[in-house]
Amino acid sequence: MDKKIVIPGDLLSDDVKKSGYGTYVKNDKIYSSLCGIESLKEDKVGVIPLAGAYIPSMNDVVIGVVIVVTPSNWILDIAAPYDGLLHVSEYPRRVESREMPEILDVGDSVILRVRDVDSSMKIELALRDPNLHKLRTGQIVEVEPVKVPRVIGHGGSMISMLKKETNCSIFVGQNGRIWIDGKDEDIELLSKALRKIEAEAQRSGLTDRIYNFLKNERMKEKESKPVEFLKNEKTDVSVAKEDHSEDIYRKIDVLLDPKN
Repeated sequence: MDKKIVIPGDLLSDDVKKSGYGTYVKNDKIYSSLCGIESLKEDKVGVIPLAGAYIPSMNDVVIGVVIVVTPSNWILDIAAPYDGLLHVSEYPRRVESREMPEILDVGDSVILRVRDVDSSMKIELALRDPNLHKLRTGQIVEVEPVKVPRVIGHGGSMISMLKKETNCSIFVGQNGRIWIDGKDEDIELLSKALRKIEAEAQRSGLTDRIYNFLKNERMKEKESKPVEFLKNEKTDVSVAKEDHSEDIYRKIDVLLDPKN
């Protein structure tokens, strides 16, 4: 069953203590303040917006792309209406101005933490953490920031399943940028799964749906792979190629054994 889509003004609950994100209280009742998906939990009633730009908050972990290098700052696009500022002092070690382009240059992707956001939306970033670093391999997939919770899943269920079923490394930035790394075919499969999650975020039972999708795609890949054949000269019949390397190595070991 699909989850309920609500619009501003829709009644959500009579229990004002349960008012959560995307709601407001009026006359001892909870109403939706957004257009989105109704989220019902034991202690909270909220609304998950269907769309919207990423608005940075302190301690968010995001993926940024360097767009400008100055003598003392790196300026990064963080997929928000406002760029982020990484001061040289927030790098894990002392850096001279002349070294800055060598460490992080225009076009480089980085996992960072939002250190501070002031009233004028000046966004300060930080890199002083072992888990924050420059991305040197893999690729980045972007989804709508409001769909990030669906990519992660309840208690991390979705992302754990994605890692296991695709054999890929995954990092989900709160700004909707997702870093994935693995074999080319696995990355391609994971990218398809992420697009499906984004498109079907409003549907219930999504983790099971994506699991079945991945299994079916793996089955299609297996069935589409051609079987290699060798021609048997004596019988002129095509037979599947076999690996005799183990027998060959065993015979060589016998020949080289000094006891023989």
